[in-house]
Amino acid sequence: MAQRNLRIAIIGAGASGIMSLIKMRERGLTDVTIFEKAGRLGGTWRDNRYPGLSCDVPSHLYRYSFEPNPDWSRVCSPGPEILAYLERVVEKHGIAPHIRYDSEVTRAEFQDGQWLLETTQGPQGAFDAVLVAVGVLHHPVYPDIAGLECFAGPSFHTSRWADGIDLAGRRVGIIGTGSTATQITGAIVDEVSHLALFMRTPQWILPLPNPPIPEEEKARYRANPELVDDTYRRYASDFNSGFASAVVGAAPERYAEIEAACKGYLASVRDPDLRARLTPDYRVMCKRMIMSDNFYEAVQKPNAEVVREAIRQIEPQGVRTADGRLHQIDVLVLATGFDTHRFVRPMTVIGRNGRSLDEVWANANEGYLGVTVPGLPNWFMIGGPNSPIGNFSWLLTAENQFNYAMQLIDRLRSGNVREIEPKVEAVRAFNAAVKAKMPDTIWASGCDSWYVDKNGNVASWPWTYEKFEADMREPVLDDYEMV
Repeated sequence: MAQRNLRIAIIGAGASGIMSLIKMRERGLTDVTIFEKAGRLGGTWRDNRYPGLSCDVPSHLYRYSFEPNPDWSRVCSPGPEILAYLERVVEKHGIAPHIRYDSEVTRAEFQDGQWLLETTQGPQGAFDAVLVAVGVLHHPVYPDIAGLECFAGPSFHTSRWADGIDLAGRRVGIIGTGSTATQITGAIVDEVSHLALFMRTPQWILPLPNPPIPEEEKARYRANPELVDDTYRRYASDFNSGFASAVVGAAPERYAEIEAACKGYLASVRDPDLRARLTPDYRVMCKRMIMSDNFYEAVQKPNAEVVREAIRQIEPQGVRTADGRLHQIDVLVLATGFDTHRFVRPMTVIGRNGRSLDEVWANANEGYLGVTVPGLPNWFMIGGPNSPIGNFSWLLTAENQFNYAMQLIDRLRSGNVREIEPKVEAVRAFNAAVKAKMPDTIWASGCDSWYVDKNGNVASWPWTYEKFEADMREPVLDDYEMV
């Protein structure tokens, strides 16, 4: 029987959306379109342009398995280099004509076996399947602080960095202490006249040297492509059997090593008062692990100040803290992170029988294996609920989830199946297993992090990479309703 040439929509032209389009076209699907809300590809690597931006996964692991790059400049790549890599991949595979920019999907409704999509450019017609590849780090969170709009100088979220702003000799305040604030601090402290880091919650920092990759090493990679792939496999094995297993409680020895490294780095802070203010009151890795090669060195410099007092309000000239002090600053940087639980919102999604996704997710964002959602036939997600966002390399996660989704899409292509969605009982069993296993993970050890939703559920993957890979290898078709 001849295969159906499905019409498929991909939402998002970040790293996972680009990979999905390439892979679908390789499999002979020619009617595939990416709808991208911005005017350029790249997702988080497009939106974030702040000083010091880099990936916290080694470069030779943070890449597509099918697109090795022998020319990474550092052990962990700077953001602009990753964006350039994505642009080169798009050009190489000739997929740019299939990306529609400035086309945010505002509504998706399932009718008569197809999805009707509307974007900011108007109705787009019917699609046989939708693949959501929007990522989770794209809805900036702004702090609820009185007077924020009153600040007289430049003020912006880190994902909306003011291009061209000159920080030299200026007094800069940073609100937030996550990975972004850590990277910016190390990058600008020698440039500004004064840096005030407003720290509500201190973080554990893992020292991660990030030296340049020597030219002779790059030359060896260029001359021997198999060496690049060997490095990729070695990093993947080390990362997945080490860090990824430690965070879910499956590698206590490795966890102890990471904990000791974080505490050892903290001990390098000479001033005992500053060291005390930088010491977290929760276990290592409970929040997303932060890695740096210069943060503690940066905050010990004479022009740097760590402010632990609560912020009372923002005033035209600066930040006033609860002790009554006005911290005078010229530029205010909001390193306050993202709402990682919004997923496709504010898009309106109407599934089977007119039921909205907001209704389905009224109590919690729940799906099946992070890929499918009950009541949404032919709707597939990369990075959906309980995906391993903080466990593994994101691109490794995305490729595994795409391969799983593609096997379900192949059922639609066969012509024997028109609609496919997970059975409610399978979804319930999966989410019950998640909740039962989550207490074994470090995320459930007692801290507030962006993994935790409004109802106190830890929204991540509580098992090892080996289990994830096995679950993604082949769908259990008995867990699906097929029409």
